[in-house]
Amino acid sequence: MIRIAIFDYGAGNIFSLKSSLKRNGANVLVINDFNDVIENFDGLILPGVGNFDPALLSVYKCKKKFLNYIEKNIPILGICLGMEMLFEKSEEGNLEGLKIIKGEVVSLPKSLIKIPHIGWNNLEIVNEKSKLFEGIPNNSWVYFVHSYYTVPEEINLITARSKYGISIPACIEKNNIFCTQFHPEKSSEIGERMMKNFIKICTQSK
Repeated sequence: MIRIAIFDYGAGNIFSLKSSLKRNGANVLVINDFNDVIENFDGLILPGVGNFDPALLSVYKCKKKFLNYIEKNIPILGICLGMEMLFEKSEEGNLEGLKIIKGEVVSLPKSLIKIPHIGWNNLEIVNEKSKLFEGIPNNSWVYFVHSYYTVPEEINLITARSKYGISIPACIEKNNIFCTQFHPEKSSEIGERMMKNFIKICTQSK
């Protein structure tokens, strides 16, 4: 059975995420460090619950182990905040990001739209070859809860976009790292399929 770890920042409920993974056949382990379990799972999820600086501090405690994990090319899924932490910096916080992806995280434009963005929006898939989108039609609807969005330096990393006043990156991929600005675990059948696809990616990477 595929073993997937969820890194718990201690900031909120990860029950929906854990339940989605279990429904799709994964053995789920919730962790708050990488000291003892880094060799024991096939994929890692950075969940989308919490705030930028406190969540980063949780990872900073074991940053070296985390970076070593990334180098092993084991699949990682960053959801919302988990995606934003991988960038160099964010307007939400004062700490440096993990700098795995070049670019920054900025606030949605308050003058144009209501913030936070909470609700359903459709996906414009720009890279249909992404394994994360297997079996997922273009313009599928997914669920967002966020006030910030990512601005990657490398535009080709963007695999899907969504519009909320402006066009924002909805999904980004870099090597073994998959990121979603939305919450797959709250996105009904489409989200379930995406979680199943991530588990399949983890299986193929073993």
